[in-house]
Formats: sequence, C-alpha cells, structure tokens
Amino acid sequence: MSPLLSLAVTITLMLYVLAMGIGLARLMRGPTAQDRVLALDFLYVVGMLIMLALAIRYDSAMYFEGALLMVLFGFVSSVALAKFLLRGEVIE
Repeated sequence: MSPLLSLAVTITLMLYVLAMGIGLARLMRGPTAQDRVLALDFLYVVGMLIMLALAIRYDSAMYFEGALLMVLFGFVSSVALAKFLLRGEVIE
C-alpha cells in the first residue's frame, strides 16, 4: 500500500471514530426514543464504514463479509425497533 493511501485510511479511521463518539453521545443523551433509534442506525452505518476502511488497509475480503452481515443485522434491528415504537409490539 502506498504511503498516501495509508495516511488517507488512517485519517479516515480517526474521523470515523470521532463520528462514532458523537453518535454514541446522541444515543445516550437523546431526548426521545426516535432520536436513540436514529443514533443507533448511524452507529451501525459508521461501524460498517470502519470495517470497509479496515478491509482496504489490510487488503482482506473477510472485512467485506463482516460489513455486509453488520448492515443486514442493523437493518433488521432498525425495522424491528421502528415497528416497536410505532405499534408497541414487534411480533403480531
């Protein structure tokens, strides 16, 4: 990997960690449940982006599969939480 790409990935990872900290603060402090669900969605998307940046850094395909699984589980949990907030139950 070139030094420029290595530096770019390192800076990107640091900014993603900063974004994750801000999202975690919103998750803990959110005034409503909807804010907390949105912060959780944001956290799993940033987590997926971190995994993709690590895949580029370490040149490994396993990170891509992990990111795909993370997004699939995150989407399903977002739908379940939205349904719970809307109706008060997940399974009818």
